[in-house]
Amino acid sequence: MSQKNKLQLFQDQSIRSHWDADQEKWFFSVQDIVQILSESKDVKQYIKRMRSRNSALNANWGTICTPLEMVAADGKLRKIQAADTEGVLRIIQSIPSPKAEPFKQWLAKVGAERIEETEDPELAFDRAMQTYLAKGYSKEWINQRLKSIEVRKELTDEWQERGMKQGLEYAILTNALTQAWAGKSIKEYKQHKGLKKEGLRDNMSNLELVLNMLAEASTTEISKKQQPEGLEENKDVAQKGGNAAKQARLEIEKQTGESIISSDNAKSLRHKPNDLAVEG
Repeated sequence: MSQKNKLQLFQDQSIRSHWDADQEKWFFSVQDIVQILSESKDVKQYIKRMRSRNSALNANWGTICTPLEMVAADGKLRKIQAADTEGVLRIIQSIPSPKAEPFKQWLAKVGAERIEETEDPELAFDRAMQTYLAKGYSKEWINQRLKSIEVRKELTDEWQERGMKQGLEYAILTNALTQAWAGKSIKEYKQHKGLKKEGLRDNMSNLELVLNMLAEASTTEISKKQQPEGLEENKDVAQKGGNAAKQARLEIEKQTGESIISSDNAKSLRHKPNDLAVEG
């Protein structure tokens, strides 16, 4: 996930967000926020009832909410109803919840942190480290994960240089790369690990992360040399980069006699001291 679209944590619950660099403000998924504060089993129906009870809110809904691309439940970028801090504050006034006041404080904190990170990018990595530690990940795994973010950013910068569009084309290329090195599409890989909304990389073992980084770093270097044009040529390069990591995977599996592509996810790996250390 890019720095523009990322997950924010409120009391260990994820909220999808989007940073608008032009306006210099965060936009948050309205559905995620209402789900957390209302604890409703059917958040869409709750929003409908909330709007019907508040005529002023309903009348201004189109102004408060903006459709923005964020990662949907199926892992794809889709238009999600989002609101900035001011809009979110108007919405939560219609939700009777003991979490409302802490949430207001959280909104202010998130906004302040983003401004600080813009001035000092290293703070973003420090905060990511603290977030992963709070979720129970081991320091060894976190170091790998943060490195993987850097490698991924170098790859997406290269794709941008080659004229690829963030969203669908990035997803197609990532899928081709993953299929090449892991032998599974991203959808199949997530199903193999029993994942739904969770991020695939956050549920990889150290070795899976390393091989995925090798695939992405190889793709970046091949792309810089070959300078592909168009989606198909970039897809071919992504497959070449993935195949480089595949050869490493096959050799390791030959030596160990075990498959690297594990069905384990963050929860099931928590008891393996040399891998993830995640509490459920």
